[in-house]
Amino acid sequence: MNSQREVIADPEIIAHRGGLWPGMSENTLEAFTAAAAAGVEWMETDVHASADGILFAAHDADLNRIAGLPHSIRDLPADELDDVELLAGGRLPRLEALLEALPGVQWNIDVKAAHSIGPMIRFAHNFNAVDRIRLASFDSRTLRRLRTALPGVRTSTGTTETALFALGRLPGVPDHGVAPLPPGVDALQVPASFRRIPVVTADFVARAHQSGLFVHVWTINDEATMRSLLDLGVDGIVTDDVDLGLEVLASRRG
Repeated sequence: MNSQREVIADPEIIAHRGGLWPGMSENTLEAFTAAAAAGVEWMETDVHASADGILFAAHDADLNRIAGLPHSIRDLPADELDDVELLAGGRLPRLEALLEALPGVQWNIDVKAAHSIGPMIRFAHNFNAVDRIRLASFDSRTLRRLRTALPGVRTSTGTTETALFALGRLPGVPDHGVAPLPPGVDALQVPASFRRIPVVTADFVARAHQSGLFVHVWTINDEATMRSLLDLGVDGIVTDDVDLGLEVLASRRG
């Protein structure tokens, strides 16, 4: 069971795919560098493995939207992916290059597909990255495999785990009680609402904190919603608008 913790004094702004910056593509070294320069300490990214098992930061499984190319990342070797020019500028970065270039930040990494699980495990071991990452996935089975192979790695909850927590129906736990979750789980990462039903409420946040969990909410790009969520006590806002998020936090500190 996760131990109870103190709520952190300062919530985090988490740069979604590095944030959206003029003249920069999402999930690029340039975007992540801009977010770090602005003062962000946590980056959110997604990974897909190349044909030869190298992890690249990319949300989509294919290159059509970001590069106008009819190829899947998993079908190309890393040396070919290194040369892909993105439509909005920049190149597809290797995860290794991002961690090396920005040693002062931490990474929330969404493992998008089953074929990327093995490469993610090898990467975490080979680059001693466990202390700098939190792993995420919508698929609870993916998270179970990652947790088993990487003891001590931080993870968020998967979709099923999150739904059970939100419904207060985890086995053996009274409604609104402290929720037993797998070792290593330290965060619930959720939308503010789902199909117009609020997910993040005062009760949800309070129960999460009782269970030793951070609450991170995605993807929030307007000031009013940021402020209302922070009023509820959430611990992190995942946003494309990094500057706005940092301004909101600064204004709350007075």
